[in-house]
Amino acid sequence: MAARIALLLFTAAIVSCTSETEIQTAQTPLQCNVSLLILGVAQDAGRPQIGNPDDPAWADPSLKRLATSIALIDRRGDEPRRWLFEATPDIKEQIRRLNAAAPAAHPLDLAGVFLTHAHIGHYAGLMMFGREAAGARNVQVFAMPRMADFLSSNGPWDQLLRLHNLYIAVMSEGEPEHLTPDLSVTPFLVPHRQEYSEVAGFEIQGPEKAALFIPDIDSWEDWDAQGVRIEDKIAGVDFALLDATFYANGEIPGRDMSGFPHPFVSHSMERFENMPHREKQKIWFIHMNHTNPLLIPDAPERSLVESKGYNNASESAEYCL
Repeated sequence: MAARIALLLFTAAIVSCTSETEIQTAQTPLQCNVSLLILGVAQDAGRPQIGNPDDPAWADPSLKRLATSIALIDRRGDEPRRWLFEATPDIKEQIRRLNAAAPAAHPLDLAGVFLTHAHIGHYAGLMMFGREAAGARNVQVFAMPRMADFLSSNGPWDQLLRLHNLYIAVMSEGEPEHLTPDLSVTPFLVPHRQEYSEVAGFEIQGPEKAALFIPDIDSWEDWDAQGVRIEDKIAGVDFALLDATFYANGEIPGRDMSGFPHPFVSHSMERFENMPHREKQKIWFIHMNHTNPLLIPDAPERSLVESKGYNNASESAEYCL
């Protein structure tokens, strides 16, 4: 509840830049037809994480956080069209939340599922579309070429394709997938561990606004070396959901985290320090490890992020596009 109140107060403070109908909180009904819904904000394994019996989230359900996922919702027409971004291990609960926010004729009516890469928190939920679970029919999965090859060449994922639970739409870097005449998703490659597939981020273009979704990246500087500046990407959108896996070095006791393949939130804030305030307000930190203090509702780190002009992504928040 504290996190939701903090989000509401921060939203009110930036009304001059973002109208009150653009972001939904627990107390603010959404007033737009096309939106992004946050279905999870945690790193792949969620919170509490397996093997961490002392996490208070085991005893307090309000502290539970699902693996990072978002949904794109188009409420125009007789029934909403819904696209899921990431098929996480928490997909059952996430589809339940999606159905509560945008009910469809059938709870598994999805116009598509977009995958960023082949790490467990981003695709393992596909198993729930199989015959042992939902027995879905022809759910369209958007994947980059290596990701598509991984799914079609390895079990149990290839069985989902053979049984027509899923089918794959292969994406190309920089080429938009036009979902409607005024709604598109454009994939781009980012530097991150590529054991089984390339790693993608997405630019989601709505009728009026655009969003950036980068849940995993090694570092902003590695992207610089490839000729891409995150600041330029942020400048081209209205919302930027960015990798916040770890807050700072030392977060995991007894380990030097300086080589961990994620940009620390503390480093991101230092890098973005000289950005105009309006640009900072676009940034919403997401994909937080169970050790990240940004998952704790009353943590001083959450307040610090907001005092510097940034935002902490919250589950069930919704952004108008």
